[in-house]
Amino acid sequence: MTAGPRPIGVGLDVLDRTELDRLLERRWFLRYCYAPEELARSQDLTGGRRREYLCGRFAAKEAVLKALGRGLFQGVAPHDIVVGRTPDGGPLVELRAAAAEAAPSVTVTVSITHKADVVAAVAVATCGAPQHATENADDPPDKNSDGSRSL
Repeated sequence: MTAGPRPIGVGLDVLDRTELDRLLERRWFLRYCYAPEELARSQDLTGGRRREYLCGRFAAKEAVLKALGRGLFQGVAPHDIVVGRTPDGGPLVELRAAAAEAAPSVTVTVSITHKADVVAAVAVATCGAPQHATENADDPPDKNSDGSRSL
């Protein structure tokens, strides 16, 4: 029997969207916190959806940093943590540059939730190959005996 990924850290971040309103208007903040593709994606969103998207990504990046045992200004810039999307729409974390160097062989899974002006994200860092790397993205997830799906 082969051992699966081993958990090495958990991070949680909760914020009120209004906390970022002033910062989201500043170019330096956007460049420091978001990867170019995240900013490009946010430009396609209108109204409150752009704000919701950027706040969710910020909370996810904070949670990832905590799962990696790092703080916001401790050697890993948030733009080196890219929160993309899986084929089914869920968040997918990619560690780049300093983030990848700080956590080699680490996979991070994240969940983001929004309710009114509150955004929360939880991240789990594991050592080992990610589960989704061995699955074919074109195949539907397996169903469990209770009818739920395994992702």
